Amino acid sequence: MNLSVCPPGIAPPAANYVHAVVSENPSRMLHTSGVVPVGKDGSVPDGIGDQAATIWSNLQAILSDAEMSVDDIVSVTTYVVTGEDLRPVMDARDTALGDHLAASTLVTVPKLAQSTWRLEIAVVAAS
Repeated sequence: MNLSVCPPGIAPPAANYVHAVVSENPSRMLHTSGVVPVGKDGSVPDGIGDQAATIWSNLQAILSDAEMSVDDIVSVTTYVVTGEDLRPVMDARDTALGDHLAASTLVTVPKLAQSTWRLEIAVVAAS
């Protein structure tokens, strides 16, 4: 149903993602808001790696509640505050997705809605 698109006539992706995903005849689509690094107890971890792990945990809960999994994710958009180390953010994505590849965009921004948030992530899933 979800097919990776990586044309041989263009440069390969710069990290663990695909250029595009075609969703053929999906019966269900999920579009999340930007998910932020707030735990169930309302706490926000200090480090960006811990914030990324919290967000992916929140995303997995959302997917589960929608009767989907990370394998249904077709697109990831990540917003990171400028100046933050991007490696822990990318590592958290790669850990959460495992062998699954999705289209992925990472954008640096000057700030987010709360000063303690260092990143937020939105996904689209199709099944």
